[in-house]
Amino acid sequence: MWGFNEDFPFVRKGIQFMLVSIIFLIIIGLGSDEFYGVMGKNNYVTIHLLMEILIIVVTMSISIQTWLISPFILSNRGLYVGALFLTFSFIEIAHALTYKGMPFFITESTPYAATWFYMFGRLLLSIGSLFIYFIKEKEIKLIDRWFIYSLPFVITISCFVVLYAPTPVLPPLMIEGEGPTNLKNTLQYIAITLQMVIMVLLLKNFKKAPKIIFLLLGSSIYLILSDILFTIYLDVYDIKNFIGHIFELGAFYLLFRAIYYSSIEKPFQQLVATQAHLENSREKMHFMAYHNEITNLPNERFLMESLKRDLYIAKSQKAILAIGIERIAAIKASLGSTYADQMISLIAQRLKSVLPEKYLLCMLREDYFVVYIDEVSNTQQLTQLSQQLQLVMEETFQIQHFSLNSQLNIGIALFPTDSHREEELIRFALYAMHEAQKTPTRIRFYESSLSHETTERLLLENDLHDALDNQELFLEYQPQLDLRTGQIKSVEALVRWQHPKKGWISPGVFIPIAEESGLIIPIGQWVLETACKQVKSWEAAGLPPIKVAVNLSLGQLFQQNLVEIIHHVLEKTQLEPKYLQLEITESMTIHIDHMTMILHKLKALGVTIAVDDFGTGYSSLSYLKDFPIDCLKIDRSFVQKIQSNTTDKALVDMILSMAKHLQLKVVAEGIEEVEQLSYLLESQCDTVQGFLFSKPVPPNILLENYQTLHNDAKNILDSITASKV
Repeated sequence: MWGFNEDFPFVRKGIQFMLVSIIFLIIIGLGSDEFYGVMGKNNYVTIHLLMEILIIVVTMSISIQTWLISPFILSNRGLYVGALFLTFSFIEIAHALTYKGMPFFITESTPYAATWFYMFGRLLLSIGSLFIYFIKEKEIKLIDRWFIYSLPFVITISCFVVLYAPTPVLPPLMIEGEGPTNLKNTLQYIAITLQMVIMVLLLKNFKKAPKIIFLLLGSSIYLILSDILFTIYLDVYDIKNFIGHIFELGAFYLLFRAIYYSSIEKPFQQLVATQAHLENSREKMHFMAYHNEITNLPNERFLMESLKRDLYIAKSQKAILAIGIERIAAIKASLGSTYADQMISLIAQRLKSVLPEKYLLCMLREDYFVVYIDEVSNTQQLTQLSQQLQLVMEETFQIQHFSLNSQLNIGIALFPTDSHREEELIRFALYAMHEAQKTPTRIRFYESSLSHETTERLLLENDLHDALDNQELFLEYQPQLDLRTGQIKSVEALVRWQHPKKGWISPGVFIPIAEESGLIIPIGQWVLETACKQVKSWEAAGLPPIKVAVNLSLGQLFQQNLVEIIHHVLEKTQLEPKYLQLEITESMTIHIDHMTMILHKLKALGVTIAVDDFGTGYSSLSYLKDFPIDCLKIDRSFVQKIQSNTTDKALVDMILSMAKHLQLKVVAEGIEEVEQLSYLLESQCDTVQGFLFSKPVPPNILLENYQTLHNDAKNILDSITASKV
C-alpha cells in the first residue's frame, strides 16, 4: 500500500496543480471568443515555436537521459522508451518547421504537413506506450542500444517520404477557417481512447510504483485535455490551440518527471536511505560489540578497555566486584532461555537501582555481573555495598506464572593490593565469587590461596561436561530391605564418577558443580533412563520386580517438559510406573505452588513420590497434606545417633508416628549397627537401607549376590528376634 503519510505533500501539490489547470481551462473555454487572437496574430508563430521548442527540449531530455543510463540498466523497455521519445522529438521538430507562417522548408508551410506531423507523433506516442507496456522486460546487450536508437531515424524518414510525396497520399486534417476535419477529430479521439486504456492499465499497477504512476496518470490527463482542445479549435489564433499546447507541454514535463524519478531520483533516495541504514547498522553493531544484548549493560570488551584506560590514572585503591547469580544455569536448563533472560534482566535493573551512577556495572557472560569501583576508601564500604546488593534480591521474581528466587555470591578483588593487571583482577574476583557460596554471608574477598582451589574446581566442571559422553558416569544401587517381609523389594540409584585421571570423584563434590552449571539436567535424565533400563534387565535375568528410587534435582523439577520426559522414559523402557519412585528433597518444598502442580502430574503417571532427607531442610509440614507423597526417608544423621542422642530418638519417633497417621511409608537411611535396626524394627519402620545390609553396588554384583543379600538380612533379623526372646 502507498505510504500516504510520507508522500502526501507530493500528492496534494499534484492534485492542486491539476485542479488549477482545469479551472483555468473552464475560464478560457467560457471566454474563448474574447481571447481570440489576444496575443496578436503576428506573434502566434513565435509563441508556437517557443512552445514547440520547450516540448522538444523535454522529450529530447527524456531520450538522452534514457540513453545515458542504459549502460547501467540494460533493459529493453527503458531503451524503447528513449527511442520512442527521440522519434517524437524528431517529428515534433518537423511539425514546428512546417507550421503555417514558418519560413520555407522543403515546400511552403501549410497546415497539411504540420497537422499530419503532429498527428503522427501523437498516435505514435500512445501506440508506442502500449507496445512498451505489453512487451516482456528483459536484459539486452550493450550493442542493442544502437539498433533500437536507429529506429527513430527510420520512422521519421518514413513520415517525410509519405508527406512529401509528389502526389499527396493523405487527405488534409485541417481546413483554414473551418477547423479540424472529421478525420483529424477521429484520429484525435483514437489517441484519447488509447490514452484512457493506458490510464486503466496504470491504475491496475498503482500499488507497485505509486509515485511514478501518479505522475504518468497526470501526464495522461493533460494529454487528453490537449487532445480535446485540438479537436475544437478553429485556427492557429484560437486560444484553445494555445492552451492545448500548454497542456501538451505539461504532459511531457510530467512524463519527464516520472522517468527522472524512476531512473535517477528514486535510486538516489534509495542510496541515501541505504547509507543511512548502514550508518545506523554500524552504530548498532558498535553498541552490540560493547554491550550485552539481554541487559544492554556494558560487556567484557567494554570493561577491559575501561580498565586499561582508567586503572592506572590515579593511585587510589580500586575494586572489582564479581556478582554470581545462583541457580541461573539450572533455571535456563529447566525452564529455558526465555525465563533465564527475563530473570537476568530484572536482576540487572535491581542492581542498577542500588549502585551509584559513577560505578561501572557490566554483564559478563550469562550468569554474573562485574562492578568496577574506581575509588575505594576502605573494605567496609565494599562489604556494605555488597550487602545492599544482596538485600534487593530477597524479593521474589515473578516471571509469568513462576515465582523464582535467587541469591548473589559476591567476590571482591582489590587494586593494587591483589594485582596490578586488569585480567588478573577480574579473574581473582571470580575466584572469590565461586568461593563466596561456601560462606554464610556469600561475600568474600580474594586471597591468594583461592587461586588453586578455584582453578581445580573450574577444571573439574570442564571435565564434567564430557563425562557423560565419555561414559565416565555410572550407577550403583543400594538395596532397601522391607522389614515386614524381610525381602529386598526396592533399591536406590546413586550416580558415580570415575575420572580418567583423578580417579573416583565423590558425589558430594561433583553434584553441586552439576547443579550450578545446569549439567544436572542431562545427567538426571541419563540416571532416570539408565535406572529404569536396569530394573527391566534384572527382571529379564530372573529377579522378582524391584522398585528403583531416583533422586530429582530442583533444576529438573522446573523443567517444563519433565512429566513428558518421565512418561517417555517409562514407555521406552516398558517399566510399569509403580516400580519407579521419584525422590525430592525437603528444601524443594519451599516452591509450594509449582511443586504441588508438578507432583500431581507426576503422580498421575502412576509413579510414587518420596521426600528424601526428611527433617533436615525447610519445612512447614503443610506440604505433607498438599503434596501427593507416598514415602518419607529419615535422614541418616538422625538414625546414626538414635541410641546416644535423645533428641534424635524423639525426632525419629515423631516422624514414624506422623507417617503412620498420614498413611505414609517410611524408609530409614544409614543403618550401620544392629542396635539401630532393632530400634527401628520395634518402632514399626517400613523399610531400611544402609551398610549393615549392603553398601551401594554395581548392578551385576547385586544380580549375582541377590540371594546372598537376602540370607544375610534374614540372619540379622533372626538374631534380633532371638535376642528379644
